[in-house]
Amino acid sequence: MVPDDADNSDVTKAGFVALIGAPNAGKSTLMNAMVGQKVSIVTPKVQTTRSRVRGIAMHENVQIIFVDTPGIFKPKRRLDRAMVQAAWQGAEDGDVLLLLHDCARRVIDDDTASILANLAKSGRKASLVLNKIDLAPQQRLLERAAELSEQYDFERVFMVSAESGNGVADLKAWLAAQMPKSPFLFDPDDLSDMPLRLLAAETLREKLFLNLHQELPYQLTVETDEWTEREDGSAEVHLSIYVAREGHRGIILGKGGQTMRRIGTAARKELEMALDRRVHLFSHVKYRKDWMNDSARYSLWDLDYNA
Repeated sequence: MVPDDADNSDVTKAGFVALIGAPNAGKSTLMNAMVGQKVSIVTPKVQTTRSRVRGIAMHENVQIIFVDTPGIFKPKRRLDRAMVQAAWQGAEDGDVLLLLHDCARRVIDDDTASILANLAKSGRKASLVLNKIDLAPQQRLLERAAELSEQYDFERVFMVSAESGNGVADLKAWLAAQMPKSPFLFDPDDLSDMPLRLLAAETLREKLFLNLHQELPYQLTVETDEWTEREDGSAEVHLSIYVAREGHRGIILGKGGQTMRRIGTAARKELEMALDRRVHLFSHVKYRKDWMNDSARYSLWDLDYNA
């Protein structure tokens, strides 16, 4: 006789994959590639991700929940310390832990070396993902994998380009095989557990990062003040951009408000694509002295103010 459990086609699996790495290693880009749609903001600037973001990917009968964490670096400010602590806490949440490394770098950066040292002390199992392989010579890939593996005994080593998708499918299939048997933890049609209010704020913050230069993006934050569902099916969203210095308001607004209009339009169009409906987006730039030391802001990002 055939055992009752011989057919496992109805067995579901679900689990968490934590992504850690130095700033700009490509964690958000990889998660978006795995999910198949943008769920975490991506910019060329380091330290873009401030809080843990979860993206939900399906692979056959397996649900993989990716936890995208802030980049781990040597903190200088309260916000930096809270972000780094959140990253390490995210690492503890995963059934599988992936360390992403930008192999386009000519040398192993200090942040990655520090992460490896902490992993070695913790005894936590992790796998290595060498990202941006399309930007590095083949010889460096092999040398870098060997060099990093000397500092930490990885379970597996993967080589991918999150940007182009090269190697992503193989990594996803391996991750699916590692997930424990479990009912799905989220609706299979969901792509993220991010609330719409936070999605709107993060979308606008991404456009601000992409359009503003130097340190200014790190000295601002965006919050959704109001989200109203209109009778015609569209959404009306009011956002506040808080800056740490009064002089920054004019830079963001631009001459006659042109800069802010351009940034707001880009954010609105992306939200409309993500939500597949019309969005009426209203933004206001406000001065709030020392907002980076305001404990209320940290609660919104699920960060520990006293880290």
